[in-house]
Amino acid sequence: MRHSAIEHGLALLLAAAFVLTTGPVAAQRKVPPRNVVFILSDDHRYDFMGFMDDAPEWLETPALDRMAEGGAHVENAFVTTSLCSPSRGSILTGQYAHRHEIVDNTSPIPEGTRFFPEFLQDAGYRTAYVGKWHMGEVDDAPQPGFDHWVSFQGQGAYYDPVLNVNGKRAREKGYTTDLLTEHALDWLKQHQAREPDTPFFLYLSHKAVHAEFSPAQRHQGRYKDQPIPYPPTMAESENRDKPDWVRAQRNSWHGVDYMYHGDMEFDGFYRAYTETLLALDESVGQVLDYLEEAGLAESTLVVYMGDNGFLLGEHGLIDKRNAYEESMRVPMLAWAPGFIEPGSTIEPMVRNIDIAPTILELANARSPVAMDGRSVLPLLRGEPVSWPLEMLYEYYWEDAFPHTPTVFALRDQRYKYVYYHGVWDSDELYDLEADPEERSNLIRDPERQARAAAMKDRMWNLLQETDGMRIPLKRAGKWRADQRRPE
Repeated sequence: MRHSAIEHGLALLLAAAFVLTTGPVAAQRKVPPRNVVFILSDDHRYDFMGFMDDAPEWLETPALDRMAEGGAHVENAFVTTSLCSPSRGSILTGQYAHRHEIVDNTSPIPEGTRFFPEFLQDAGYRTAYVGKWHMGEVDDAPQPGFDHWVSFQGQGAYYDPVLNVNGKRAREKGYTTDLLTEHALDWLKQHQAREPDTPFFLYLSHKAVHAEFSPAQRHQGRYKDQPIPYPPTMAESENRDKPDWVRAQRNSWHGVDYMYHGDMEFDGFYRAYTETLLALDESVGQVLDYLEEAGLAESTLVVYMGDNGFLLGEHGLIDKRNAYEESMRVPMLAWAPGFIEPGSTIEPMVRNIDIAPTILELANARSPVAMDGRSVLPLLRGEPVSWPLEMLYEYYWEDAFPHTPTVFALRDQRYKYVYYHGVWDSDELYDLEADPEERSNLIRDPERQARAAAMKDRMWNLLQETDGMRIPLKRAGKWRADQRRPE
């Protein structure tokens, strides 16, 4: 009798254990993936993905849509500097540009700079970098932190690029987006064949969709007959409340009235941008396909992100650099089957400086270097957070493009305050909830003076707390804005 009772009790315990490990509770116990693929695009706007309501209705991004459907859309992702090199420096260091000091597209990497993949290596990871580096004067040489290296100098070329593969340069025939994808997939396959039990980190950094836009031949003309949804703020009459520098820039290199000093017309520019996105989206799809086919999907986190945004006519401008939403806001998707809830939306702010600490926490790796960002792993797990929902933005005047001043800004979940340093001009304040297109500058509104003052004070405090109370002056380069060199 006693023996059978014990057996019955054990049976109940086993049954309970089965429910705990296979039932609804188990579904909530998510095991973090151990591998990471980070895909970075260049100049991709936050809203130019097919699933976005504000995207052109004819825009096709099936792979990015697939990531959003099977993972999470980070709808409030931002960069702390909207420029290629500073943003890339912030992603790799977890620091603001004023701290890592790669403040423009020509500044050399300061001696002693540490990149977070070095700490992944210390934790036992194999790492690879494939694509655009664009930091430092000699910017295609293999960098610390990567076991495998494929890159090119500067902006590179869309067709037949010279690639540096582990220190050896050679010209490769083909379209750069396709070639970089092939290199990335080849490395993944080789890694799995040689060290299937070793975790990996792949950083795939595309040139696309940087100007001057050049679609793959198979995509040229895909959208030639599609109507262009010109932004309402493109009209000159919409910019009465804007600072003087914004109105003046309409008729300059980065303005819609004199684009690249008259060398381009807007409609062709716009269509080339959207067509160049097509191969980039295909690349994302190929990576996802491989991970699924190789049985790696449930052990891998894939993050897609832009290095900065891009204006396409908003406020009469093109390019980035400024603190308007289309410039500082970027696309971001996170896909990890079995870990991230499919079709979820992450609302709290995520910044480029948060990438490094997030991946390090996922990998159980530590950084010996202080970082300004924080891990957003709780957001990927679907957990609530209590940290401040605000961000600091900075951009430093460049000798090559003097028509955009030094910019500091503070953005919270609803308001944005923008401060222009060193110019006699108007600052800006926007209520983004009531005015998402930033049409109405409230800086002179008597009822908003207290808010503007408080946000300005908070902005300076954040700069002071992060060692940002100085202008990182750099030697002027040989290029000027009257020479044809878009960055």
